[in-house]
Amino acid sequence: MWRAACCSFASVLMAAPAVTVAQQKSIEQQIVEAVSPLPVGMRGAATVMAYADGDTLSVVRMGLNLMICLADDPKIYGFHAACYHRDLEPFMARGRMLQEQGKTIAETQQIRVEEIEAGKLPMPDHPAALYSLTGPEGGFDHVTGSAIAARGLHVIYVPYATERSIGISEVASSERPWLMYPGTPLAHIMIHIP
Repeated sequence: MWRAACCSFASVLMAAPAVTVAQQKSIEQQIVEAVSPLPVGMRGAATVMAYADGDTLSVVRMGLNLMICLADDPKIYGFHAACYHRDLEPFMARGRMLQEQGKTIAETQQIRVEEIEAGKLPMPDHPAALYSLTGPEGGFDHVTGSAIAARGLHVIYVPYATERSIGISEVASSERPWLMYPGTPLAHIMIHIP
C-alpha cells in the first residue's frame, strides 16, 4: 500500500504526467510550497527550482545550504514538493531528463543503475537526504503556509546498503524505517511521516 503509493525516488520525483487545469502560481507561492517539506531552519537557505514560465523547471532562487527544492509541477495533478541534498542533483536531473524522453519509471531506474555502475552517473558515497510532501490537488494552504492534506516521506540514500550492513529491515512498513532496493546504488531508507 505505502510502497505502491510513494515508495521511492522514482514515484516521488517522476510521477506520470496528467492533465490539470491548475492556475499558474507566483514564484513566491512556488518557493513557499517547494521548501515546505524541509525542517523550518533549513528552508530559508535552500536552492529552489520552480516553473517561472509555467512549463520549464529552472532555478528561481540560489541557496546557501546543501538542499535543492523542487516546486509542485503544474502539469501533474495533485500536490508534490521535494527537497534533496545537492549531491543527488546529477542523479535527479538524469531522472527528469529520461522522463522527458518518455522513459517509464522502470526504464529510468534501470538506465540510472547501469550508468552509476559504469561510472557515468555520479552518486554520493555518503548518506544523502530527501524530504517530500505529496497530497491532493490544492493540498497546500497559502494562508497557513502548510500542506494540510499531504503525507510526508523522508528518504536517506545509502548506496549499496543492506539490512546486514546497516541494521534496517528490508521489509516495507509505514510504521518504521525500512530499506528499499538493498545492495544496489539506489538503496535508501524510507521513513513515512503521518
